[in-house]
Amino acid sequence: MATVLLVMSTCALSATKTPHIVILATGGTIAGSAASNTQTTGYKAGALGVDTLINAVPEMKKIADVTGEQIANIGSENMTSDIILKLSQRVNALLARDDVDGVVITHGTDTLDETPYFLNLTVKSNKPVVFTASMRPATAISADGPMNLLDAVTVAADPDAKGRGVMVVLNDRIGAARFMTKTNATTLDTFKAPEEGYLGVIVGGKPQFETRVDKIHTLRSVFDVRNVKKLPQVVIIYGYQDDPEYFYDAAIAHHADGIVYAGTGAGSVSVRSDAGIRKAEKAGIIVVRASRTGSGVVPPDAGQPGLVSDSLNPAKARILLMTALTQTHNPELIQQYFHTY
Repeated sequence: MATVLLVMSTCALSATKTPHIVILATGGTIAGSAASNTQTTGYKAGALGVDTLINAVPEMKKIADVTGEQIANIGSENMTSDIILKLSQRVNALLARDDVDGVVITHGTDTLDETPYFLNLTVKSNKPVVFTASMRPATAISADGPMNLLDAVTVAADPDAKGRGVMVVLNDRIGAARFMTKTNATTLDTFKAPEEGYLGVIVGGKPQFETRVDKIHTLRSVFDVRNVKKLPQVVIIYGYQDDPEYFYDAAIAHHADGIVYAGTGAGSVSVRSDAGIRKAEKAGIIVVRASRTGSGVVPPDAGQPGLVSDSLNPAKARILLMTALTQTHNPELIQQYFHTY
């Protein structure tokens, strides 16, 4: 009888255990500081450390046992492949621990459509990984960072958040890393998934999930960068009227591993870029055509060179091509990845 009571007591403790969420800070506007509380441009991004961010939102402690680590402290325009590789490896190490239930990552908004998607491809766990950010610095009137951080921790601590892939939480919206992108330079509601929509919303401080993403991510992903030392070099070349062929000569000369062409319309290629792409392919560089329009699918076209990005914008296409090249240089297999990830 005593043994039964002990087992029941242990189960009860386990059921009420406060989730442990680790916040990894990388800088950005959410950690930004300005000279006045009305200044929302021209501030210093990444001025505050992770402990300051945590102490500014004591309400998080009612939701989870929160600890923090500083991975970087930069504006996300200065994010590099080395830093996102380090971040992915740290997230994998943390989520492999039994005492960690989820991870929240604070990040700048300028490249927030890129880093989450890289982790969506490379995190080997179904535990929640949630990115958050802000459009106003921490010193501004009505700064959005504290509520976004609270919401991100709330989502990461929610049992229903498991297995949904990497998420982006801002402005009461829960988005999938595969689809979320920045759509406006300055407004609070800038992050959207224009065609695909959101995973859910946060209502009254509680996550309300509505859907899941069918694209392959996290545990089902074939990509594993836990022991990778350096990511392949992939560049983006922007298509426009009079775009020159010598951009491709530069990519070849600098030994790029891959090129994403941000083409007009549905990834259309000018005659000059056509010549450049074919020259790059002869040099062994994988080239993927994306669309500079911001949304829509780039369909295969036998008359155009290169692979196609499916619905990935140029920035996300670069992330997938860079990740794919850690596994293979086979064009047919890489094209399959673009249709399934």
